Amino acid sequence: MINKNDLKEFVESQLVDSDLFLVDISIDKNNCIVVEVDSMESVDIDSCANLNRAIEEHFDGDIDDYQLEVGSAGLTSPFKVKAQYEKNLGNEVEVLTSAGEKLKGVLSEVGDDSFAITIAKKVKRPGEKRPVMVEETVTLNYNETKYTKYLIQFK
Repeated sequence: MINKNDLKEFVESQLVDSDLFLVDISIDKNNCIVVEVDSMESVDIDSCANLNRAIEEHFDGDIDDYQLEVGSAGLTSPFKVKAQYEKNLGNEVEVLTSAGEKLKGVLSEVGDDSFAITIAKKVKRPGEKRPVMVEETVTLNYNETKYTKYLIQFK
């Protein structure tokens, strides 16, 4: 069975001079390996195929007997690494907090330990008859969220 840390180090070394970054590596009990990559722009099939070939050349399939899949992180998949947050700065996201609250807003800041989204909400101000929409920035620690993902909206 391939050691996950060895595979991670190898994949990261292969991505050094590219615009790709590693999102996740999973290896199941049947030695099926899934390598997810992403990019600030886009991930093309040739990049995935080249990385797949490099892994197969470095890790002997006859010895380790594995099945390999290299692909891009899904558009609607939850973010797993900070670079995905950075990629989506200014985009609408959906966040499910650890407390079970679902927030939708624009990803406005990304830090080492936390991120912020700007949400719109209705507020009834004293003396006014109708509520008005106001923007509020909510800062969350990464470990306070169950997931954050890109929000696709069709208009």
